[in-house]
Amino acid sequence: MARYSRNDQAGVDLPKAKLDRESLRQTVELFRYLRPYRGRISAAMVALFCSSMLSLSFPYLAGSIVDAAVHHTPGAGSLAGVDRTALLLMGILAVQAGLSYFHALSFATVGQRSLVDLRQDTYARLISLPMKFFAERRVGELASRLSADLIQIEDTLIAILPQFLRQSTLLIGGIALIAATSLKLTGIMLVSLPVLTVVAVLFGRKTRKFARDAQDRLADTATIVEETLQGIVNVKAFANESYELARYHEGLSRFLTATLLGARLRAGFIAFIIFALFGSIVLVLWSGARLLQQGEITFGDLTRFILYTTFVAGAMGQFAELYSQLQKAIGATQRVRELLRETGEVEARLGPALPSSLARLRGDVAFEKVHFTYPSRQGVEVLHGIDLTATSGQRIALVGPSGAGKSTLISLLLRLYDPSAGRLLIDGRDAREYRLTELRGQMSMVPQEVLLFGGTIAENIAYGKPGTSPAEIEQAARQANAHEFIRAFPDGYATLVGDRGIKLSGGQRQRVAIARAILKDPAILILDEATSALDSESERLIQEALETLMRGRTSFIIAHRLATVRHADRIIVIADGKVVESGTHDELQALEDGVYRRLAALQFRE
Repeated sequence: MARYSRNDQAGVDLPKAKLDRESLRQTVELFRYLRPYRGRISAAMVALFCSSMLSLSFPYLAGSIVDAAVHHTPGAGSLAGVDRTALLLMGILAVQAGLSYFHALSFATVGQRSLVDLRQDTYARLISLPMKFFAERRVGELASRLSADLIQIEDTLIAILPQFLRQSTLLIGGIALIAATSLKLTGIMLVSLPVLTVVAVLFGRKTRKFARDAQDRLADTATIVEETLQGIVNVKAFANESYELARYHEGLSRFLTATLLGARLRAGFIAFIIFALFGSIVLVLWSGARLLQQGEITFGDLTRFILYTTFVAGAMGQFAELYSQLQKAIGATQRVRELLRETGEVEARLGPALPSSLARLRGDVAFEKVHFTYPSRQGVEVLHGIDLTATSGQRIALVGPSGAGKSTLISLLLRLYDPSAGRLLIDGRDAREYRLTELRGQMSMVPQEVLLFGGTIAENIAYGKPGTSPAEIEQAARQANAHEFIRAFPDGYATLVGDRGIKLSGGQRQRVAIARAILKDPAILILDEATSALDSESERLIQEALETLMRGRTSFIIAHRLATVRHADRIIVIADGKVVESGTHDELQALEDGVYRRLAALQFRE
């Protein structure tokens, strides 16, 4: 019976790679994860080989039992040889069972341990990659590398390779032993089995084509589900449940059509295999019976030959499936290797964070003739020669129309990207001279769209300073005006926030994010409309907390509501990727036909 991997059972059809020198080399490179366990895996391979060889003794001993029964006259003496052979066979089976247990457990243990190491390295590399990498890839694709691709490699280590070794031993050993039994019958078998194998491969290719098409259709339905659940608020707000259900139904219909086409082909393939495989066995039996009648072989030889033929046929039938699974594994290996070869921007490591060797920054920031183009949008320059300075403790407000480049400046400050031209200086040094983890360790950001992790409120606040005490968490929450609403929950700070913080209101999520920033105690603070989701009373209290938080820190405040930045030390007006105005609120208001004055007039009039 053919073996199928978990990906087949789960309906995941992975692309296959060609078996060439380069693909095999990349696959072998991943086997370095087996090196720490090479002693146990060597013992498992020896046990597997011995177990397979013992399997080949079964047909020989079965034939000996038949010969003993046929060639001896009835009586107690004649039964002794049969009994001894049967007892020997049972003993061999017991030894084989023990060896099978050992090699199966060893391969599973080594495979799982090495896969844990590989998953860890892959995830570490993934989260250490720069924003350019993530901007050019879909999240689903990256998640697939940590799930379907690694599961396929796991199947290779735990099941496919051991099966390949076992079936190779059975095939080579079986052919050698049937040739020793009867050359004539061997010739008949070797003529019929290759034909069966070729037809099976052709059927398999056609079946996989339909299977891939079906999986593409199923992937489309998965995309619909993902989009619907991510935008469930919009779905319900527009009462579009029926529309989404119709989209999903249409996708499932296409999937069903492709699946049924593949099912028809597989049904025909199964019918052919049953007819052809058992037909070839009938052919061998017929030929063997004629040779037996002619006295060229014994009953024991015929028994041995039939059993060895079954072994060889089973092994050959397995190779088509194993070859297909090996192609999938190599394809998965290539994608994982591509990820591991990517250059990370930081070094991700297990255990507590290394102590920073960087003294606390003063917070002086200078953009010098900075130009920037997003790597995914080459040819479209976003920033054009930005000059901007901020001294320690200053509050710099960035205002301007949407798409002007304010958020891009913040991305450069966090070094999510580096300038295409020009320099970013922090405390008089080029920002690229700092270690990223140390530089970002002295910055904190409160974004407009707060994304919380699916843990507790306390865990989300402590994300700003891992390992902090409950008292510090509560103090930060009090400063962010979050303590009162947290205390009102039955579980208090142990309240689960749900996926992306969905159990909290927008204002509550904002205050948790502010508490997180307060706890980090940064030298450079970034506020992206930090009070936009708060009611008037909460906004007043938060503004007071932010006043305390910003004191002594260089603060960059992105604002669309100009009323929140009227008291900033300097307001930078950005339009079309350029600094068009700079000054205090009063200075900018005094500029006739100024951009700031025009924006302020519109907002304050409203």
